[in-house]
Amino acid sequence: MRILSSSDSEDGWTSIPSEPINVVVTGAAGQIAYSLLYQLAAGSVFGPNQPINLRLLDIPVMMTVLDGVIMELEDLALPLLREITPTTDPNVAFKNVAAAFLVGSMPRKEGMERKDLLAANAEIFKVQGKALDQHARKDVKVLVVGNPANTNAWICSHHAPSIPKENFTAMTRLDQNRAQAALAARLNVSVDKVKNVIIWGNHSSTQYPDAAHATVNVQGSTKPVPSVVNDDNWLNITFVEKIQKRGAAVISARKMSSAMSAAKAAGDHMRDWWIGTKPGEWVSMGVLSDGSYGIPRDIVFSFPVAIENGQYKIVQELQINDFARSKLSNTSKELEEERTEANNVLQNK
Repeated sequence: MRILSSSDSEDGWTSIPSEPINVVVTGAAGQIAYSLLYQLAAGSVFGPNQPINLRLLDIPVMMTVLDGVIMELEDLALPLLREITPTTDPNVAFKNVAAAFLVGSMPRKEGMERKDLLAANAEIFKVQGKALDQHARKDVKVLVVGNPANTNAWICSHHAPSIPKENFTAMTRLDQNRAQAALAARLNVSVDKVKNVIIWGNHSSTQYPDAAHATVNVQGSTKPVPSVVNDDNWLNITFVEKIQKRGAAVISARKMSSAMSAAKAAGDHMRDWWIGTKPGEWVSMGVLSDGSYGIPRDIVFSFPVAIENGQYKIVQELQINDFARSKLSNTSKELEEERTEANNVLQNK
């Protein structure tokens, strides 16, 4: 553990009265974490008055790389960052944590089927779920970034029975950000003018990016996105496929998966969960289904949620047309299949 400073120093820290919270990032030497850690240390996620202690978990072979990352964190000279603890032990990493970013996972390799990826990750998230159960705060907020994120979150939650299931979420915020940016580009407005686009379902190519309930502010007036776009073919085909395939397009161009944008999305997800959403606005999060919109229970499914006082609620009573219903059915079926496969893997271990 490296202690960077303390709250009773004479360098202005006394203006930051909050006690530090413990935050864990897994896969801490990886590319996503590299972009995420600055956000955490700078106060972009938990707020400008919330000090943090970072717990950085990775596998033994990555610890030398992690040493370099820690040097950079120290060199940032950020007053909110109090302690840094690098470790290969989940029991150390998850001790008394208030927030967990589960970034590290087995990446999908060429020729690997999705079920192979599930098998490789099932044991990782089983171990981390047990460590959370035994050592984390019971109100810990867990964000799973490592893919297949939805089912990894489901596995993790099932091995942490003492922590509420609603405390485990999967990241579809990257897909939401992609969708918001694509709509803004189409409408020739800045991205902050587009609100309430939804990602339904799995963080996979079956996800359904839905602009039917989105709004756009044009010249000071808020209007429904579909009426401004005025092109159902673009919204239902071009837009949907663009977002579904965006991750693959990044890999094709960059020869590596999304990292900077994924880290930004992880920060966005946790910030809104921690601080809340604005009235009348919602964000997309993979959460345990309670049966809303006819989605099967006990799968981690991306819904629109509104957040207040650190608690999210699924936005209800949105109109779902037949086209959207078919998309929701398709992605929920995939998640049920993943859950079955994950169960089979875990039962055979």
